[in-house]
Amino acid sequence: MPTVQASVVTPDGTVYEGDVDMVVVRTVEGELGILPNHIPLVSPLAIGIARMKKGSSEDRIAVSGGFVEVRPDKVTILAEASERPSDIDVDRAQQAKERAEKRVNAGSQDGINTVRAKAALERALNRLKVAGK
Repeated sequence: MPTVQASVVTPDGTVYEGDVDMVVVRTVEGELGILPNHIPLVSPLAIGIARMKKGSSEDRIAVSGGFVEVRPDKVTILAEASERPSDIDVDRAQQAKERAEKRVNAGSQDGINTVRAKAALERALNRLKVAGK
């Protein structure tokens, strides 16, 4: 079966690299499954899980925004932030979730802090989901 080279890169360096059967990402338009020889495209990513599938195994990576670039032989995720499950500090993610929930519940008159708090909450929940908590 053909494979596609997949990589996840952040400003801090490479988080994942390998040959996979399929890449699944969450774009701002919805979930996208990418197989080898997919047509070229670039799409902005939403906060979500990037899944790298090879055979019966699957690597899950927390992704916080960025872009996915697809070429027939390569998928590159350029993420603002990204973590593998083993790299996630669950206690820190739980504390971030609790802080964000307090800010969302407190609200704001201008709405800006509420939007930021909702984004922080979504990132924290995503990290906890990838970590399996």
